[in-house]
Amino acid sequence: MSDKKLLDWKAIDTVFLDMDGTLLDLHFDNYFWQHHLPAAYAAKHSLTLAKAEEIVFTHFADKQATLNWYCLDYWSKQLDLEVAALKLDVQHLIAVRPGALEFLQYLHHLDKRVVLITNAHRDSLNLKMQRTNMQSLFSRLISAHDFGHPKEAPAFWQTLAISEPYVPARTLFIDDTHHILDAAKNAGIAHVLGIAMPDSKGVEREHHAHHLIKDFSELWP
Repeated sequence: MSDKKLLDWKAIDTVFLDMDGTLLDLHFDNYFWQHHLPAAYAAKHSLTLAKAEEIVFTHFADKQATLNWYCLDYWSKQLDLEVAALKLDVQHLIAVRPGALEFLQYLHHLDKRVVLITNAHRDSLNLKMQRTNMQSLFSRLISAHDFGHPKEAPAFWQTLAISEPYVPARTLFIDDTHHILDAAKNAGIAHVLGIAMPDSKGVEREHHAHHLIKDFSELWP
């Protein structure tokens, strides 16, 4: 069955969209956190790259799925680096995923309420909006840092329902992270879709619990 049949747009009022790996190519973030930042840490602290990677990746693993994992202020303090400034070094890698802008325009044409919900820090969110100039296509931009909880946590969805009232049965959510899709489903959101290839330089994913799309062009006639 195609996504055109799976999504009855007449039954959807609100569309929540993730940013990194969903609307934007995850290659920027993967390259920054896995390569550029460890190299900067090695240079700052006079370490070999291998030792810097060991230290940095251990820190990352300890904070995964918490709000600090996504917090530029936290990592700047933890690693003694200006993380937001380092992102500017590789900002040319920020790119919109195929069909994303057209999809946003299509949703605007359908008069849906389109809200960006991201775990990204506000500094990162602002940088990416400046680079892509897509902010006008959203009704609202929400960072999980505004709520004090990452999207993985039930408390995020409880706060979202208060701050941005929506009818779960008439809401679509698209994200590239499977456990966040699980959290949305547990919050009662009826229509949940994942991304098959969030990083253009990565490999295509498979998932049995959630339907994955390869390109946003699958979602409109």
